[in-house]
Amino acid sequence: MPNLVLASSSPRRKELLEKLSIPFTTYSPNVDESIDKDLKPAEIVSELSFRKAKKVADQYPDSYVIGSDTIVVYKGTVLGKPADRESARIMLLSLSGCTHSVYTGVSVTYGKSVRTFYEKTDVTFWKLSNEEIERYLDSGEPFDKAGGYGIQGQGGLLVKSIHGDYYSVVGLPIARLNRVLKNMGFPQ
Repeated sequence: MPNLVLASSSPRRKELLEKLSIPFTTYSPNVDESIDKDLKPAEIVSELSFRKAKKVADQYPDSYVIGSDTIVVYKGTVLGKPADRESARIMLLSLSGCTHSVYTGVSVTYGKSVRTFYEKTDVTFWKLSNEEIERYLDSGEPFDKAGGYGIQGQGGLLVKSIHGDYYSVVGLPIARLNRVLKNMGFPQ
């Protein structure tokens, strides 16, 4: 059976991939994540996921390699990971009572085969009070997550609704990934 490699150091992606009950290893690629600002969100996550998968595929040429990238987009602006408490506060205030989009791109490589796809999920936040925002900031959770929140943790309490794939918001759309792996011939 060929190996499966997750090109990520994200504990969330690792947890999600474990749901497929397929043995895999992880390898964290060091890739240039600078991107042309004129690219559309779907193009950004597709390109970055491909860079990650390709870099690791060079190290593991006989393995299926999964690369992934997630961004949060609000009113056409990509919200990365907040640099500090104040930038996280500003992000959460801007998302309060509004709908934003989360894009996750995935690239799977095997030999010369590459499949890249993305999922877009719309997330609507409740109107947040200053106290709710401060309590969430005090949790420490927002600081290593795009958009300043993690839906799988306490950040889920900020979310009024989602339209799309929940797991994509967490960082890896596992149902679609499972189908792509199957279509690429990965034994299951």
